[in-house]
Amino acid sequence: MSKNNENDNISISGLAQEFDITTRTIRFYEEKGLLKPDRNSGNRSYNAADRTKLKLILRGKRLGFTLDETLGIINMYDPAQGNTGQLQRMINLIRDKRKQLELQQLDLEGMMLDLRDSEERCLQAMGEQPDSNASSKTGS
Repeated sequence: MSKNNENDNISISGLAQEFDITTRTIRFYEEKGLLKPDRNSGNRSYNAADRTKLKLILRGKRLGFTLDETLGIINMYDPAQGNTGQLQRMINLIRDKRKQLELQQLDLEGMMLDLRDSEERCLQAMGEQPDSNASSKTGS
């Protein structure tokens, strides 16, 4: 089945191609109960809702969210209540992820300094001059 518009169903291979992922990845999300394709003569057929859910799952993954975090956001959706709660949860997760990454960045910067200092001490112990390009290679 080819994708003509958002209302058309699509095969597993078509879905994999559309999102540039493997069919195994799609089957994994099926096994977790996240995607529920129609089955016609043993062939999977995904609808627009499956596509939307997969798009959100992959976006969460790109942002560094766990699958449970992403699903928590997706499952909050309630058309009758609007999406304010869902958006606030997303903002909180984004802020938490940003803080975590900022701390990791500081740790990495410290590690880079420690590595440069250790390398310089080793070179000095061997009677060699530290490479003046070494600090520019590490972004310092």
